[in-house]
Amino acid sequence: MEFPHLLSLVIFLPLIGAILTLFAPTDRSVRVFALVVTAFTFVLSILLWTEFDPSRAADLQFVSGDFPLISADIDVRYLVGIDGFSLLLVLLTTLLGPIVVLSSWSYIKAHVKGYYTLLLVLQSGMTGVFCAFDLLLFYIFFELTLIPMYFLIGIWGGERRIYAAVKFVIYTMVGSLLMLVGILYLGIEAGAAVNSGVFTTDYFKLLSFDVPLGMQTWLFVLFAFAFAIKVPMFPFHTWLPDAHVEAPTGGSVILAGVLLKMGTYGLVRFCLPFFPSASASHALLFAILAVIGIVYGALVSRAQPDAKKLVAYSSVSHLGFVVLGIFAFTLESLQGAMIQMINHGISTGALFLLVGMLYERRHTRLMADYGGIARTVPWLTFFMVLTALASAGLPGLNGFVGEFMILVGAFGSAAIGSPILVGLATTGVILAAVYLLWMLGRMFFGPVTHEANRGMPDLNRRELVVLVPMAALMIILGLMPQPFLRVSEPAAVRLLETIERKRALVEEGDLDGMRVLQQDGNVQAAPAPGGLIPNGDQDSNPIP
Repeated sequence: MEFPHLLSLVIFLPLIGAILTLFAPTDRSVRVFALVVTAFTFVLSILLWTEFDPSRAADLQFVSGDFPLISADIDVRYLVGIDGFSLLLVLLTTLLGPIVVLSSWSYIKAHVKGYYTLLLVLQSGMTGVFCAFDLLLFYIFFELTLIPMYFLIGIWGGERRIYAAVKFVIYTMVGSLLMLVGILYLGIEAGAAVNSGVFTTDYFKLLSFDVPLGMQTWLFVLFAFAFAIKVPMFPFHTWLPDAHVEAPTGGSVILAGVLLKMGTYGLVRFCLPFFPSASASHALLFAILAVIGIVYGALVSRAQPDAKKLVAYSSVSHLGFVVLGIFAFTLESLQGAMIQMINHGISTGALFLLVGMLYERRHTRLMADYGGIARTVPWLTFFMVLTALASAGLPGLNGFVGEFMILVGAFGSAAIGSPILVGLATTGVILAAVYLLWMLGRMFFGPVTHEANRGMPDLNRRELVVLVPMAALMIILGLMPQPFLRVSEPAAVRLLETIERKRALVEEGDLDGMRVLQQDGNVQAAPAPGGLIPNGDQDSNPIP
């Protein structure tokens, strides 16, 4: 069944809703309208899942647009689509939309209209990042997410919200501006080589350009630096705890659930296929930094007295596993990295929701102010224990699948070449259990240590509606990950084939292997093993 412009509708419906929200007469109507818009967007995104063809998961599907954004003389296009890498991230983004709206229902009491308007703008930007197949369009969506998140932290955040918001913007802007320099240079060079001298940011034309070795290294540094800050990788992580702790609960959920994945997605989507030789030569460095982040994030989490800051530092540790899987360059590790992005978004997002629910009840995040509350809030305790065990990687829950695949793939990785390094990464799994179980013990079990905790209300119906789908996904992804892994596997296989072929062409100087033919001034992709053609048809045009 054909759904023309379905993907564009999923991307821009929240933005349209944000504009219409400005005309809502009351705070309640704003909340209801935002919930309707995000819920309907999620329903539309389900069609992407049901109509997606897993046998063509390496190909670009649901293509929408493909028209010039600036002028015919500059090859910058509006081109969006999804493949096996981006589908699950789009679904995660649209799922968290209504969840964040509901979680903010009673938490946000001031400037309600502005808050929900910014949430909707942010959702459009995040969805666009995972669907853009023009590099400048990607950059526009990438930067669009910065503005609403800055205001969400700076207006509705905690006591140090201005400091956290400014720090977040400075870190992210420095990285993204360097990436913009790389985009412009790459577009000029690729245009001269494969696009009749016309500047281009078309993803597939850039992919058909074999970047010379000397150019690869510094372009890789520009792109990877921007994405490493966004992840964030050690030692670029220092903005994250401040942003998480000061952000409102909804902002923390979006930050952990989706925004951090824009960094790891960028590494997979752009750094590895565009600069394969540079990526391979820097693989050990990134693996070392990832392992440092895994261990460091876990140890610092254990030392936190603040439950929200503990969860924030746990993201540094968990996303270290994702980076390790990406730069191991094996099918198992890459598959594990992709599924772990989804797993982290669900489990860590749920942890922030639960900490936020506790804060609404007691107005404190210090673990010492709780103790024994399992007696008074049994349902909240159930969801917290389930989520903590999922985050710790308990077999049967979602966190185990991704971490296991990453470690297995990285252990046999020729790119890393160090089983000892992978062994050190494994300690992160043990340390995660240590700090998460320690948090559970201090806050939920034992005697009630504060009288104020005895009358704490348990979860209400709205909060149950928020948490039940998250808990269900933790179990489903833990017990039946195959449907989700099947979606990303063809894309992972093609990416690895593309990396190996492009490395061979560039490093061996095989000019006869160039994959672009000039015919009547038009660029066409020539047959090549592994296939760069997005629709899987070696004789057709690059865009299906």
